[in-house]
Formats: sequence, C-alpha cells, structure tokens
Amino acid sequence: MRVGVLTGGGDCPGLNAVIRAVVRKGVQEYGHEFTGFRDGWRGLLDGRSVPLGIPAVRGILPRGGTIIGSSRTNPLKERDGVARIRRTLSGQRIEALITIGGEDTLGVAARLSDDHGVPCVGVPKTIDNDLSATDYTFGFDTAVGIATEAIDRLHTTAESHMRVLVVEVMGRHAGWIALHSGLAGGANVILIPEQRFDVDQVCAWVTSRFRSSYAPIVVVAEGAMPKDGEAVLKDGSLDSFGHVRLSGVGEWLAKEIERRTGNEARTTVLGHVQRGGTPSAFDRWLATRFGLHAIDAVHEGDFGTMVALRGTDIVRVPIAQATARLKTVNPQLYAEAGVFFG
Repeated sequence: MRVGVLTGGGDCPGLNAVIRAVVRKGVQEYGHEFTGFRDGWRGLLDGRSVPLGIPAVRGILPRGGTIIGSSRTNPLKERDGVARIRRTLSGQRIEALITIGGEDTLGVAARLSDDHGVPCVGVPKTIDNDLSATDYTFGFDTAVGIATEAIDRLHTTAESHMRVLVVEVMGRHAGWIALHSGLAGGANVILIPEQRFDVDQVCAWVTSRFRSSYAPIVVVAEGAMPKDGEAVLKDGSLDSFGHVRLSGVGEWLAKEIERRTGNEARTTVLGHVQRGGTPSAFDRWLATRFGLHAIDAVHEGDFGTMVALRGTDIVRVPIAQATARLKTVNPQLYAEAGVFFG
C-alpha cells in the first residue's frame, strides 16, 4: 500500500515523532510505502511531495517543527479543491492518507472522508490541547514547559524592579496553556478565554500583591476578553479557515493596569517560541504512540477515524466526532486556581 502523510496548521513539537513512527512501523511491519505531501493540504492541491523511507526519518525524533512543512491551507475553499486532491492521490497511486493536525486540518479530513470517500486517518495535534476526543494532544506539554520556564524567569526581574509583568501565551478559545503554566509558575493572576475578566478585579489583585512586598505576574491567554470589551486583534485579516489573528491583549492589559494603579507594567508575549524547539519527553512518547496506532488503523482499513489518548490507552474515534466541539477549561478547574490570585 502507498500511504500519504501530511501535517497541517501551525507547527508544533512532536510532529516529526509521528512521521517517524508511521514510517518505521509501516515499512518494517507492513511493507507499505510512504509519501510526504509538502506544506499540508497545499501539497495535495499542487501535487508537491517527497518520498518518506526509513533513512528520511532517522534522527528526527528530537527535532521540532515538521520535515515535510505545514500551512493553513483550506482545500475546501480552493477552486476545484476536492477534484485536485483526487487527481494527486490517483496520479501518485496513494491509497490512504494520514492527516496530522488540529481542529481545522482534521475538519477537512472528516469532510473528505465522510462526503467524498477519501480514505483518511487522523492524528490530533494542537498545542492548545483543545480537541475534546483526546485527553491530551502532543505539543501541549512542551508549550506549557516553555511558558512555565519563562514565568519562572520573569519573577526575578519583576521583583527586582517592583513592576507588574503581563505574560501573554497562546490560547484562542481554550486557556489550557495559561492555566497549567500559570499554576506551575506561581502566577498571581490567570486569565483565560472561557471566563471574561474584570479589569478592576485584576487591578485589585495586582495592588494586593504589591502590599505583600512582591511583584505580580499576570498570565493571559491571547483569546481572553474583558467583560466590557472584545478580543484584541492584530489586524482585521482572516486565515483560510475564517479565524481572526489574535495579538495584543497582554499589551492592552498592561497599559490598563498601569493607568489604573499607577504601578509600572510591562508585557512579554511568548508567541511562536511556544511552538518551537525540542519536544518534551512526554510529547515524544505521545506522538510516537499516535503514529504507531495511526498506521495500524490504515493497515486495517479503519478510515474516517482519529487516534486519541484515553487514560494511558490509544483508542480510535470518528474524526467528525473529534472535531465536533472544542475542549475548554472547566469552570470548577479554573476556580481551583483562584486561591492564588492576588
């Protein structure tokens, strides 16, 4: 069998571990051949691909990013997108497709599988950890580790200058990175998209922290919004999946805190540094297991499914079910962190 592999959406640590596991087991145990499509769905649309054999995946386990490239291309919005994908698959004799991505990439895979009969198996990937069908997605643990280390480092400079430091982390609709890194890093305020925040309350927590002779750290997810406002946008542009580009809530909040409290406030936006670099041990382990089980699903012809982590088991769920709703932070879980605010 000839199997295609693509990575879509934002890059994240662990993608190469999935590719490596898929190829190693697929070649060694099943005798399959593999083709990697360049830059996500764009490669399938344009017929751009590279062969993936065992020599090509040696040494890539600890590497961040993806050796076959990625993009946010939505083939369903391209002219004759489905027909072009079919031509590429037929022309390169691809009999199955492993799609590694988040909500958008897997949403396309679900449509192609359910509506157009393209044989797809999905692997969940998002540093936001917001896919409801799996306990964890790879990339999340690495992102939390990077954010936590940054918060640890910022404590000392905040206290040296007795200023407020606002740390903006990724999280469009879900505040998992903010919550985990904020708790692990000892932040004094954590703001997430699931709970609109009161700026006056944030300022009260900041003032309370200064009274204890310590400088406050505020961790805010990029999608967090004030009660009387909307999300802060980088500009008015949309990507091919209709998402606005978020950026700036940290800077906006720092200015509000400084204006309302009189305390100096600065912002650190971690941005894409959360995506890059070497994946953590957990993310390598999870991504590898996902890859091993994904090629099993392909070999068994179990298409239209996605591999998922449930406890310590890898299970299969329908791709459409996996992308039907996002996994957001439970209000009770967020409330647990409130004891540390202020």
